[in-house]
This record gives sequence, C-alpha cells and structure tokens, in this order.
Amino acid sequence: MVFKKMMRAFGVGGPSVDTVLANPNTRPGLALDGQVRIVGGDHDVTIEQIVLGLVTRVESEHGENLVEFHRQQVAGMFQLRKGEQRDLPFQFPVPWETPITDMYGQRLRGMTMGLRTELSVAKAVDKGDLDQVFVHPLPAQERILEALGRLGFQFKGADLEHGRIYGVDHQLPFYQEIEYYPAAQYAHGINEVEVTFVADPAGVEVILEFDKRGGFLQPGHDTYGRFRVSHAEADTMDWASVVDSWVREATGRYEGLRGSYGGAGHGFGGGGYHGHVRHRGHGPGMGGMVAGVAGGVVGGMILGEAMDEVFEDDGGDE
Repeated sequence: MVFKKMMRAFGVGGPSVDTVLANPNTRPGLALDGQVRIVGGDHDVTIEQIVLGLVTRVESEHGENLVEFHRQQVAGMFQLRKGEQRDLPFQFPVPWETPITDMYGQRLRGMTMGLRTELSVAKAVDKGDLDQVFVHPLPAQERILEALGRLGFQFKGADLEHGRIYGVDHQLPFYQEIEYYPAAQYAHGINEVEVTFVADPAGVEVILEFDKRGGFLQPGHDTYGRFRVSHAEADTMDWASVVDSWVREATGRYEGLRGSYGGAGHGFGGGGYHGHVRHRGHGPGMGGMVAGVAGGVVGGMILGEAMDEVFEDDGGDE
C-alpha cells in the first residue's frame, strides 16, 4: 500500500518510505521512538525533507476533519541514490495535551490517532505512510476515570471538539470530551457528564460539565466544575471520594456561566467555570455498551481498527 501511494505522488519508479515505531503505545508527555526507512527507486532523487505529524479527527461546526496538531522534521535535504536504503532514527515528543485514545488495551470509541510520514521530492509532497498510535492516560487521568467507573458512571463515548476552553491555558486548537451516563445515585439530577483533561508537566486540569435535568418550573441547564491535580497526587488520594465530592459540589448549585464554583477540596484549588468558544452537540457515541473492568470505564470502548479504515480518506482532508 505504501509503495502505491508513493507512485501516485512521484511516478512509477520513485522512492518508497515506511515508518516503523519501536512501540506505538505512549502517554502524554512521553515520546514515540522509531525509524523512517526510505528506499530509492530506479533513479537518483533529491529528498527535500521528511516530516512526521501527529494527526487525529476533530469535530467542528463544518463537520469532522483530519487535523495535524504536532509535527517534527526527521531529515532535511539529501541525495537518495538509485536503490539506496536509509534508516533515519527519530524520537517524536508527544504533547502533554494529547487526547487519550486507549485504556485497558482497548480503544475509546470515537477516538483515532496516527503518526503520518510526509516525504517531499521535487516540490511534490506525499503524505503516504500512516501508523496507528495508542495514547494511554497519565496516572492521574487513569485514577479519575477509574473512580467514575467505581461510582457507577457508564462510559458513553469520546470526541474532540474544535475550540477553546474559557479560562484554561491550553495550546492545542481542540479539547477532548469523555462522556458518561450518570451513576444511579446522581441520575435523578444529571443526564450526562463530560470530562475534559488539560495536562501539563506539573499536573492536570480537570473540567467537569454536567447536563442537569430540569424540574418543576425549572428548565434543564449545564453546570461546571474545574479542579487541579498534580502528577504527584495520583497515587495518594481516595479517588472515589474525591470525584464524588467534585460531582456533588459542581451539581449542588447553579450559578450559570456568570458564576463560579469553590475549591475542589482535598487540597485542590482553582474552582471555576469553563465555557467553550465553539460548542457543538454530540451525535456519535450512543449505545454499544459492553461489560468491562473498572465498573464502566471500558463500557462502550471498541478494539482499535486498522489504520486504513480509521483514516480512510486521510489524503484529501488537507
């Protein structure tokens, strides 16, 4: 498949490229190690550059689009002789804000991620080789998601939304929403909850958005909670109790987008609301629940798909 893609861009007999990852599993803040293997065709060529890009699918008001959100050059200009083979090692840093795609060895339904290899020859660019990447949660993120499962929340789906989170310093042009059906003890007042993580080298911002049910003469509305967790606290807390307190605090009163919520308790500060510059409705992700570990964290996940199916139209979106 790679060779056919090369032929389309550079003609029959042109170079071919293949990227081999030492391990496609990673976490935010780590790196992907591997090498780009390039083989010359039936004539000498000048390679202008080889670039790697981390790509995923993001929802926007115009629909779903393939977005490259981090890139790194592996090689600049060099001569590739006829039939020559070169192996170019690389270490590709994974941004701290990279969304989670997998947990417990299973793909979160709605998430896709790939490392794309871009080869430039004589002003022609081929975005040919695409390798699947599995991004696992940081310890703090994993503990919080596990706590939601232990409390009885059931995983619904996940997606990436184009836009900004009000009041939160984040670098990527999108944010992840991990959606849950409410646990039984909260179901009388909540339709669903969405969890957003924004990680950095020191810790993780946790933003909770609750779709609250309406009552007598009172329409439904959204409430928000924002909490800060350091990486060092991941293994020191009773996370079921902490998350339960977050849920009760954020849903216990309604201030609207003009108000704010207090501190998170348990040593966490920075309570407050968040609002989206662009906030779309969520169509995909309903149903398909399956039993799994961690009381619903795995529910609704699917196994990773073949990359040429997940990114079947990757060549035409940019």
